[in-house]
Formats: sequence, C-alpha cells, structure tokens
Amino acid sequence: MSTTTTTTTSSVLHLKELANPPPDPSLLPDYVQDLGVKINFKDYLSSEERCALVKFQQLADYIAASMIFLKSDALLERELSQDDIKFRLLGHWGTCPGLTLVYAHCNRLIVKHNLNMIYVVGPGHGAPAILADLWIEDSLNAFLPEYPRSKKGLEKLIKSFSWPGGFPSHVNAEVPGSIHEGGELGYSLAVAYGAIMDKPDLIVTCVVGDGESESGPLAAAWNSHKFIDPAESGAVIPILHANGFKISERTIPGTDDDKELIALFSGYGYQVRIVEDLKDMDDDLAASMDWALDEIKKIQTAARSGKPIAKPRWPMIVLRTPKGFSGPKSLNGEPIEGSFHSHQVPLPEAKTNPKQFRLLKEWLLSYGVDKLLTPDGQPIPEILSLVPKERTKRMGQVRETFNGYEPLVLPNWKPIAKEKGSQYSAMKAVGEYLDAVLVKNPKNVRIFSPDELVSNKLDAVFNHTNRDFQWDPLTRAKGGRVTEILSEHCCQGWMQGYTLTGRVGVFPSYESFLGIIATMMVQYAKFMKMAKETKWRRDISSLNYIETSTWTRQEHNGFSHQNPAFIGTVIKVKAETARIYLPPDANCFLSTVQHCLRSKNYVNLMVGSKAPTPVYLTAEEAEAHCVAGASVWRFASTDDGLDPDVVLVGIGVELTFEVIAAAALLKKRAPHLRVRVVNVTDLMILQPDRAHPHALSDERFASLFTDDKPIHFNYHGYPTELKGLLFGRPNLDRVTIAGYDEEGTTTTPLSMMVLNKTDRWSVAVRAIEGAARCNPHVQIQSHLLISEFEHARCKHQDYVFEHGKDPEGLFDTPKF
Repeated sequence: MSTTTTTTTSSVLHLKELANPPPDPSLLPDYVQDLGVKINFKDYLSSEERCALVKFQQLADYIAASMIFLKSDALLERELSQDDIKFRLLGHWGTCPGLTLVYAHCNRLIVKHNLNMIYVVGPGHGAPAILADLWIEDSLNAFLPEYPRSKKGLEKLIKSFSWPGGFPSHVNAEVPGSIHEGGELGYSLAVAYGAIMDKPDLIVTCVVGDGESESGPLAAAWNSHKFIDPAESGAVIPILHANGFKISERTIPGTDDDKELIALFSGYGYQVRIVEDLKDMDDDLAASMDWALDEIKKIQTAARSGKPIAKPRWPMIVLRTPKGFSGPKSLNGEPIEGSFHSHQVPLPEAKTNPKQFRLLKEWLLSYGVDKLLTPDGQPIPEILSLVPKERTKRMGQVRETFNGYEPLVLPNWKPIAKEKGSQYSAMKAVGEYLDAVLVKNPKNVRIFSPDELVSNKLDAVFNHTNRDFQWDPLTRAKGGRVTEILSEHCCQGWMQGYTLTGRVGVFPSYESFLGIIATMMVQYAKFMKMAKETKWRRDISSLNYIETSTWTRQEHNGFSHQNPAFIGTVIKVKAETARIYLPPDANCFLSTVQHCLRSKNYVNLMVGSKAPTPVYLTAEEAEAHCVAGASVWRFASTDDGLDPDVVLVGIGVELTFEVIAAAALLKKRAPHLRVRVVNVTDLMILQPDRAHPHALSDERFASLFTDDKPIHFNYHGYPTELKGLLFGRPNLDRVTIAGYDEEGTTTTPLSMMVLNKTDRWSVAVRAIEGAARCNPHVQIQSHLLISEFEHARCKHQDYVFEHGKDPEGLFDTPKF
C-alpha cells in the first residue's frame, strides 16, 4: 500500500516539474526590472466586465475545442458518445485560449473607446479560436450566411472545421478579418505594421507566437515601429504570447526570465509590460491594454500637434500563460496543459481510447456551454455586451480587411518618354515616373526598399519625398514615402499589410536577393487565390516588384549577386495571379510600370536594367509592343522579318541587346542568312494556349515564331524555366534556349554573357546552326562562320584577362 502511495506521489511531483516550467534566472542585474512597466491592476475591472470577459472566453474556448473534436452533438444536448468524434482530429489547441483571451480584451477596448481595430494572428494554426470569436460577434454570418449566429449555425461551424469543404486548420483568406496567411510563421508583425501605415485612426493588435518569435523575419520586424510616423500612421499593440512550448520543445521566450525579456524589448525601443498573473489575468490584461492605448495616444497627440517625441517608446505586452490552459491537465502521468502535448490535438485517440474520451467529455462539460447560450443558440447577453454594436467596428467586419482598395491617380508617362535611338537607364526613367506618382498620391502609395534605392538608380523619387526612418533626425517627421530597411522580409511584410488594407506598394530590389522573400510571396499568392474564391473579398492592388541590378550587370559584385531565380518562383504561382515582364528598354518599362500600378489582384514582377541601354522604340511603339506582349522587331530583321531562316528571340534587356548585336553581325558576315528578331516583354504569353490568361493561341504564336523554322531564345532567367513555359507548344525540337547557366564571377559585363553563352557570338552560332538546316548558302559556310565566332569569343576573353575591361564600342547601339 505504501509503495503505491510513493509511486503516485512521485508521479505528481514529476508532473509538477514538467508542466509550465519556469525559466531559469538570468545573470542580468535586478535593476533591469525597473525598465518594466508596473501597473496596479487589483480590482481594475467591475464585476460585470470581469464576468463578461470570463464567459466570452469560456464560450470561445468551448467552440474552439469542439471544432477540433466533434462532428455531432455540438451543444452537448445528450450524452456524448465516441460516435460524435471526428475520424480525423486536426487542429492546434495550445494557442487557442490565449488568442480568445486577447480577442475578448480587444473587444472590450473597442467598445470602451470606439476604436477601429484589426486583429493579426501570428500563431496561424489558432484558427479554431478566431472562428469561434467571429461566430460570437456574428461576423461569419455577415459574409457566410450558412454560419448564422444560431444553434444550427454553430453546429455547422463545429462540424465543418478541418472537414472536407469546410474551414482549413489555419487562418487564411476565407476567415473574415484576416489580412495574413497563417501557415508560415514569422511575418505577422511586419504585416501588422504595414497595415497601419497611412491609417492614422487604425490600431492593429498583433499576437506573436513565442515559437514564431524565434524566426529571423520576426526578429527584424520588432524594429518596425522605428518607421512609423505617428502624425500620419496608426499604431500596433504587439503582444508576445509566451506560452512556453512549440511542437515538441520549449521556446526561447519561454526560457527567458522577465529581466531578459525586458532587456531585449527595451533595447528594441519598447516599453515592456509583462502580464502573467493567472489568478487575476483579466484585470491584469485589461489594465495593460488600457495602458498601451494611453501610451499610443500620448505619442500620436504629440506628433499631431507638431511636437513629435524623438525615439518614442511604444508599448508592447508580453503575455505569459500556460500552453493550452483550460484544457486537460494530464494524461498517463504526462502533463498536457503547460506542455508541448497541448500544442496540437491534446487527446489524439479520443475516438477509440475510452480513457481519452472520458477526459474529453469532462473537458468539454467543464465550460458549461448550456449556461453560455440561450435555448435558440444565441450567446447570452453578458457575452454580447463585449461585441461592438456597430458592425464595422467588429474585428471581422472592418472595411479595410476586405474592401479598402484605393486606386491611384496615375500620371501619363509619355511626357517623360526617352528619345528613340538614345541610351538611357530604365531605372532612372522609372524613378522619374514614380516621383510623379508619389506627388499625385501622397497617402496611398509607398516604396518598400531594402536599402538599395539609390544604387538601383531610382533616386529621382527623392525629388519630392524622403525616407520615413523616424530614428534618424534627418528623416524624422518628414512624411516620407520611401520605407527603406536592409531586411527584405520586413519590406515584403509591410507591403503585404499595406496592400491588403487597400493601398499600393512597390518593392524594388537587387535581383539576386528577391529570392529571400520567395516563400513569403508564395504564401501571399495562396492568400490571393483563396481571397478570389470567397466572392466577398473585393479587389486589391497587385504586388509590384521591380527586379534590377540583374546578373548581367553584377559582374563587379561577383557570383553571389548573380541569381535570377525569383522569376521561376513567380512562374509557379497560379496563372490567374502571376505576371512577369521583361521590358527591353526605358520606354517599355515606363509603360509596364504604369500598367502594373493600375492592375489589381496580381503578383507583378518587372525585370530590367539600371545601366544605360538603347531606347529602341518611341513611346507609341513601346505602348503597342507592351500591349501585344511580343512583336517582330523589323528594324533588326532581314526584309522586315519576312520568310526567315531562323528566329532569334530576346527576353530581357541585355539578352535582347546581344540578339540585336548578333543580328547585326550576321547581316555583315552571313548576308544570305535571313533573320527574324522577336522581343518578348510579357513572359507568360509563351505558355500554351489557355494555360495562362495571356498565353498566345498556336496561330498567334506561329505568326511570331513561324510554324517550323528554328528558334533560338536568349533568355534572362534559367533555361529550364523557359522549357517549362514552352512545354505543350508544337514542334519544340526546333527550339534552342540559352540563359543564365549558373556561371559567374567578378569580371566584365560582356564576359558575363560569354560565360553563360548568351553573348552575340554564341547567338550567332545558334543562328548559323539553325539556318544551315534549310538554307544551303548558309550551310556551305557554316563551319567557317561558327569557327570564326567561337574564335571571337575566345579572343574577347583573352582581351578581358589582359586589360580588365571590355573592348570599346561593344555596347554602342548596333547599326543596320
């Protein structure tokens, strides 16, 4: 008997050691605690407020838990049986109680102060909590009438979660109020800050999961407040939810003591309030949220009265709660609440294991759902007292989250078009145009740039604006439209938040570093796909990327700066969303930029050069070329391109230049060879008919590229990308492709082309090889000509190694 008692005691002691373990004390001095914000929250709430908050959370937590487990008897109106349990238990319980806790307190703040507030959820798999909150406030019904705030609607919601045809397990575009795809962690805080830019009356409460906080993008995003001008923008209340565990391990913030967290976030520039009193959690959090709002108002009032505070310390909250609190405490001697076992499904065998089923039943009954709902399935009045009366104040129905698009007033680009026959940097021209755009649209367009704007020759935008870096006295409180930080993740997150709340963003970058945000863009594209399918989300601006400092002119920075892979990432996005443009000159780029800034619901990628390059087309010709997406360039072709032996195709600025240089070389050295030169500016026209909205029919494809003549593509990206796009077109055995072949170093511009076999001599060799099949005059000279061109390539490299530069005149505009 005593042995049994000893074993039981040992298990209990072991359980206490494992559940919600405290962090080890740090070696920081105790005075660091003085930087933390102290608030007297004892009896802060009235009994009525406290009761409403508790009951709201109880109902939301019950609904969230039921969504994970139940397919029937959603309101526990009879004896629950294992037949009521779903066959596949999917979802993440551990974060849900914390999310409903914060949601309830946000509602209290909205009702008390008549706020406009959006809720951004970092722990994206906490969808059950958010859906429960949205049902309580009747926001699901506003967009999805099949989920009314009634017994029937609640039963449907609980069954449909993680059920085929129902809601997925993470927050996505199907969830009202969401502006953030919740599947991939690290981006919530940047998105939240992007949303409040140029929205002076908007507050975003952003819950950052402590697992999410370990990611690089999130770590950089804590600096976002340094780019917020409180005179013109709203504010974010960041809440780090430190519940201590990830999937199977403790989190870094969960093992940091209060001093370490206070020191960290004070260093970032925040005032830090730690909320951790479990006994009086609602009073503590209510007082802390009120404090945060008061601090925000102080900072904003000072800035808006013309006396901005230098380096204001914005408020942030660290919320410590046990993971999965209010759920099952333990199972088989292992803790559930306060451990990683509550992260996903805390009772994974509830359908088949009697013990787990009994624990589930006790857990669900503990909420007393029959006392939280009226007989017809409505939340009781105490709960509804926390729901804003005005529907547009409810976080699931804030207009900016689904219908906030503000189209730009776009100036005509033609007055700044460049003279045909001149040489001009496309990026300089674009900078001039964006300057005019910013002047006409001072509050609904921003440039998000990773510290490369001047390097990318876009600095004309500074003619009438400034950077928006508030920590620097030179740019503080200047109303700058350029938000520049050396973090591509922050730029992408800010642009997403800015765009999804109705405005327009432009993201210029070095080509090789856009890949850093590839998965962020893909996640956004997924959000966009689902947003279109909801029917109730309205149009938004496209994401606009300007990819420059390309591999063809990164010969001075070396191999690390030579990477066009982001093109391939955009290619893989759904055809309805992906748009990729490679304008061949400054005028084409100006036309393309205006089109992209006007467009909606796309991911636009524009690729171009910052170096001066020939202007081939007048403004009118450029516009027509861009509308068509491709055209025969008769000036570089034989007899205007009629009856060619071979078709040479340039896609990309420098790649097109080399095609034209090759055509000029062939005209001189192989006059019997008939060349048609084609430029493609809209990459997606190459896909097979109906594979993309821009795809050419086979007949129109043949009108450009002929039915049967050899085609050589000189392509800016990886050749495999182009092979994939062309797959499905007829007669592909006549096609050869050159592109970036992962060859690079510190060398000269033309030498870079030679290394990747995209230079004029390599193009000429491909033309000779192709034309020799059908033109005997070319065939008889082919060996001689190919040898000559290959020798020229070798001589060029010899010259480069000896002199350290390309020979003079090789980048002059070719003459015909």
